Amino acid sequence: MQSKLPHDDATTTSELLYEIGTDGIATATLNRPAARNALTLAMYDRLAEICGGIEPGGPVKALIITGAGDKAFGAGTDIAAFRHVKTRDEALAYEAKMDSVLSQIEKTKVPTIAAIAGACTGGGAAIAAVCDLRIATSDMRFGFPIARTLGNCLSMNNLGRLASLIGAARTKEILFTARLIESSEALSVGLVSEVVGDHAALMERAGALARLVASHAPLTLRATKEALRRLGDPELQDRKDEDLIALCYTSNDFREGMEAFLGKRQPNWRGV
Repeated sequence: MQSKLPHDDATTTSELLYEIGTDGIATATLNRPAARNALTLAMYDRLAEICGGIEPGGPVKALIITGAGDKAFGAGTDIAAFRHVKTRDEALAYEAKMDSVLSQIEKTKVPTIAAIAGACTGGGAAIAAVCDLRIATSDMRFGFPIARTLGNCLSMNNLGRLASLIGAARTKEILFTARLIESSEALSVGLVSEVVGDHAALMERAGALARLVASHAPLTLRATKEALRRLGDPELQDRKDEDLIALCYTSNDFREGMEAFLGKRQPNWRGV
């Protein structure tokens, strides 16, 4: 049996802010700017709780994940969380926890957008990597410089997630050299889809992008992200998609889409 990791006792109310706008756009903000938004274990848990609590057809239509201030999206796991990791079971427990959190973010029932300013490293980079879309400021720096800092490693699942974004060769190169990917390279390799000038422009664009995707057929988006998640899951043997196809083609939204197209009007998507 694996030993349990110690949990943060402090509340995460102020360290991870969550709000839902009247337009259905929710924002989760890593809020430890003095620590470059390094994540405590409780913050990971709260983020997973938020993502797992979003239901199809509910008030949230899209989720933006970002960091407070313009210096960092997230600088990884707070070092205090590693002080108790000494045994094999404790190491495995930490990585199992991380995989559970990241899987929950991947499975969020609505589109997720990482709005990245400044440093995005370690656990912060892992969170950004599992979001559906990523946009960044021009001073973004993304990577896992653990070969020159902590000396730990990424799990195979996390290596797979990263390799699916930037390729196996580049994944190995940035880990071996411990360098950080800057915004121009991130844009050229498809790690981010857009680069903007500063933090204010980043949040404005993130909101506009969230509203755009939220205006589209939710079942189409849901089926697409789940199908891609299944394709990227190395432990999933059965990658059937009949349920996703049936979800969309038998829905009221599909009928509404056809009627709206023929009637030359905007469809009224309801997610059913």
